[in-house]
Amino acid sequence: MNDIFKAVRISDHVWWVGAIDWNIRDFHGYMTKRGSTYNAYLILADKVTLMDTVRAPFRNEMIARIASVIDPGDIQYIVSNHSEMDHSGCLPEIIDAVRPEKIYTSVMGAKTLREIFHRDLPLIPLKDGESLSLGNMTLTFLETRMLHWPDSMFSYLAEEQVLFSQDAFGMHLASSQRFDGGMDPAVLRYEAATYFANILTPYAALITKLLARVAAAELQFKIIAPDHGPVWRKDIQGILTRYAEWAAQKPTRKAVVVYGTMWHSTEKMALAITEGLTAGGIEVKLMSMDTCHRSDVAYEILDAGALIAGSSTLNNNMLPGMADVLTYLKGLKPKNLLGAAFGSYGWSGEAPRQIQEVLSEMKVELVGDPIQTRHCPDQAVLDRCRDLGRLIAEKLHEPSLILPME
Repeated sequence: MNDIFKAVRISDHVWWVGAIDWNIRDFHGYMTKRGSTYNAYLILADKVTLMDTVRAPFRNEMIARIASVIDPGDIQYIVSNHSEMDHSGCLPEIIDAVRPEKIYTSVMGAKTLREIFHRDLPLIPLKDGESLSLGNMTLTFLETRMLHWPDSMFSYLAEEQVLFSQDAFGMHLASSQRFDGGMDPAVLRYEAATYFANILTPYAALITKLLARVAAAELQFKIIAPDHGPVWRKDIQGILTRYAEWAAQKPTRKAVVVYGTMWHSTEKMALAITEGLTAGGIEVKLMSMDTCHRSDVAYEILDAGALIAGSSTLNNNMLPGMADVLTYLKGLKPKNLLGAAFGSYGWSGEAPRQIQEVLSEMKVELVGDPIQTRHCPDQAVLDRCRDLGRLIAEKLHEPSLILPME
């Protein structure tokens, strides 16, 4: 057994036995600039319990960390909080290796795991609110359907006040530090927000309900142990507060101007719009899809009040980079945005109208018709672009917008 990898104790009876993926840079189209972790946890109760597993290639790392604490064959229960394969990839192999007495999952988790592995796994479905005795400790389960898969659930270890939160409150961040208290707060805030923006935004309304439900249950947390990133034990209230803020999707006086350009004509229009927004007292993020990644755009939109998008026309369509980012954003379903479309063209000019159609499908509140120009924009077109920026700035300053930028 590899003795390089060691478990990390996170409470009296709970150990982190996960894996660190230093090199991953793409997670379903989301750029993971700082890598990730796949967190699994070992509860040394009377019934030794493994909470989740790891991505299949990291199985040996997890087993080695478990072996640094106990003989893996001593594991009696396995609990699967989330069946996505970065947390269940090696589950069948672990079941075969340790032969646990019982394997627990949610009702939907049992269905999903059998569909993934095409094996008659000996799974015991748990219903919302059920508890499981580990002998000297108890796990209670809370279904969190669609946060962010139908099978997702939380597990709460009452005796040590540990919440195993699967993908909620996580982030893609590879680090030698296991706890939030040992990390740069700015990095934690950025990576947590990026994770929320790119994974959890479509489920914001459900998150708001879940936070209210957890508060009503009066659960006391000393530790939040997610399936990615650091274990929270210092700034627990901070991450709960930020999730509530992000889930509310209240717009700020900030605009994101995202564009694709061929010969810089659309870029000139984007710059004019940006100048108008800035003159109107709005913070602006100007993002060219030649240099920016779709997941960075999603992060900036998390707390924005406006999305203005532009593209040149290529072969009767918007540029591929713009089609990519708008398709991605459409799937994330951001709320409460103002927006507009713009672009230059040589002869057909479909792109601005296509962009406006996507924005409309996203339920963005459109401000005027698309601004478009043939070839290079003249001063009159640039003035129109600047005026559009000023108009959107005025709307973002209306009293109904109540959340200022920090």
